[in-house]
Amino acid sequence: MTLSIWRYAHLALAIISSVFLVIASITGVILAIDAIQEKMPPYRVANFEEITLAQSLPLLKKKYAEISEISIDHNGFILLKAFDEEGNDVEGYVNVSTGEILGKPVEKSAFIQWNIALHRSLFLKETGRLMIGIASFLLVLIAMSGFALIVQRQRSISRFFKKIIREYFAQYYHVITGRLMLIPVLVIALTGAYLSMARFQLFPADTAKHKEIVVSETIPEQKSIGEFDVFKATKLESVKKVEFPFADDPEEFYTLKLADKELIVNQFNGKIESEVKYPKTLLLENLSLDLHTGRTNVIWAIILAIACLNILFFIYSGFTITLKRRATKVKNKHKAKDATYVLLVGSENGSTFRFANAIHEQLNAQGKVSYLAQLNHYQVFPKAQHLLVFASTYGLGDPPSNGSKLLQLIDKYPQRHKMGFSVIGFGSHAYPDFCEFAKQIQEKLSVQEWAVAITELFTVDDKSALQFTTWVKAWSQKTDIMLATTPALYAKKPKGLQKMMILDRTEISESEQTFMLTIRVPARTKFTSGDLLAIYPADDNRERLYSMAKCNGNVQLVVKFHPSGLGSEYLNNLKVGSVFKARLVTNASFHQPKYKAVAMIANGTGIAPFLGMIVQSKKTPVDNLYVGFRNESELIKKHKIFLDTQVQQQKLSAYQIAFSRAQDHCYVMDLIRKDAQYLAQLLSEDGVIMICGSLLMQQDVEKLLGDICEELNGKPLMYYKDKKQLLADCY
Repeated sequence: MTLSIWRYAHLALAIISSVFLVIASITGVILAIDAIQEKMPPYRVANFEEITLAQSLPLLKKKYAEISEISIDHNGFILLKAFDEEGNDVEGYVNVSTGEILGKPVEKSAFIQWNIALHRSLFLKETGRLMIGIASFLLVLIAMSGFALIVQRQRSISRFFKKIIREYFAQYYHVITGRLMLIPVLVIALTGAYLSMARFQLFPADTAKHKEIVVSETIPEQKSIGEFDVFKATKLESVKKVEFPFADDPEEFYTLKLADKELIVNQFNGKIESEVKYPKTLLLENLSLDLHTGRTNVIWAIILAIACLNILFFIYSGFTITLKRRATKVKNKHKAKDATYVLLVGSENGSTFRFANAIHEQLNAQGKVSYLAQLNHYQVFPKAQHLLVFASTYGLGDPPSNGSKLLQLIDKYPQRHKMGFSVIGFGSHAYPDFCEFAKQIQEKLSVQEWAVAITELFTVDDKSALQFTTWVKAWSQKTDIMLATTPALYAKKPKGLQKMMILDRTEISESEQTFMLTIRVPARTKFTSGDLLAIYPADDNRERLYSMAKCNGNVQLVVKFHPSGLGSEYLNNLKVGSVFKARLVTNASFHQPKYKAVAMIANGTGIAPFLGMIVQSKKTPVDNLYVGFRNESELIKKHKIFLDTQVQQQKLSAYQIAFSRAQDHCYVMDLIRKDAQYLAQLLSEDGVIMICGSLLMQQDVEKLLGDICEELNGKPLMYYKDKKQLLADCY
């Protein structure tokens, strides 16, 4: 609950103030750059910090006939207002060591003045100043709530700068830059808010004034100003302005304005006639102005410019994070009360949803009644037989915001019948409490009378699709529901897709409705047969994967055409010379084993990777290939010619083709039964069987192989699976 309060407060404040903060940040960057450029002219005197008034004023008085004032700005430039010996007006930046005029003051450009007005008041005068002041105060609250969220995520202030796990660009750098820029952003916000309050006189006014000075009737003897104690003790760096007396009159004085006080100094003997300290509110206002503008220090001005840019990035990344969380839409064909399979997801940033949704879609595609919801939507599911919990852990062991109520809901709503459950935890080993929330769910469900564990607790590190498929295989085996086990199916669509070109293609076979593509990939791209080609036909997150062969350095696909099929129709529309974007996905779990005898089993388009593997067989030939089609076609005739060539070159021992719709109605299963003795011996001698094609075919083949292994080898098929002697890539 606390986490949600801080997060919603952080978001609400950002939404309310975002427009004003964007304007203030953009103009803030421009003004910070202007503050840096102001220091570029060479008007600052060497050893400025060491020069005193006693050293500089006598030289200036000797050089100029009459001086009205000198003022020192935030850049350390000394501006002189005086008259020369000829009575000419002099105003410029002066070198107090030589009396030389270094340059003239230049007014800020119209562009900078426009930005200053926009930054301060949005061109709305006092109303605009009030709005900017409120936005600055909201920025203080945003920074504080952001700090609280990071502390909550890291579990303590002492872990504030500990490692943050990168989930995606916006999330990672929102936190990283938030930690680095916290102090500068807070300074900008606090000083901006204070300056606005000072503008509206919200602080008590200090009416301290100089005391009345009693002037002597006799003119005292003139003492050299270089001997004045106050001038000897005062360095230029602490001076804001020195106003000179107009005449040699006892009623005229030097007015010395310093950083923290103002002095009235007798022009004859250097005595301090009156001293007034500036009120603390004014000192704080001046400090706020220095810190807010960076006008006194180049390095600080650069930091402020970076901080303003970061505020813009915070706005972008913050809304990106929010939209990403809210973009995960749950689509259900069935209602919760009708569901046989219930999938509950807990995810802070939405990334866990893609794993659950991939399972959800496969279950629906197989005719199962599946229902997908967030953890906090747990309730009584009257017809459910399986409960699948996909739970991420936020920060250091906390539940995600959409799963904070789950443990209480499990106690509140016990199921009314026995139900199998599986818990899959998502987290990162970089945190000490890896998948802690998933462990809590596992413990909670384990003690429920109605809950029966189908699998042990599975954990996934850093959203690893490969690790996730370990659970998929285990759950599929326990439930006899075949799900895809290719890791790339569960991986998210990446950026930076590669351009590829169609080199050759065949027409669609009428009997098999298949066609073959030869595709050129970018030079130096590393891949091998058995890897996958991932395409994005609708240019969205919908991915289609095709197992491929590597032939002469090119990708070769065998594709089955489905009318209105998203992937096959897209590929069929590509002509020779067409360029499209895709990516190659390493599928290491389906690479051809080295130095081992291999038997390959495929149906339909599943032959594609095997064609490439056979070509690549150098030291160890493929022992046998079993492949099933419906009818013979021109494309299959080409396959036979190719396979005959490979047999002649001793890269393939033999191949057998079954045609299910020919007169003999032969199936792949018949070929396997006929060679049962050979396949059992192959496995017993550490050989490998590879399967590629449809999930239904895989299920039938594995069932038959299981019977063969039990009967001839006296061992279950799982024994060989565990030894990685059975490899499958089916869809």
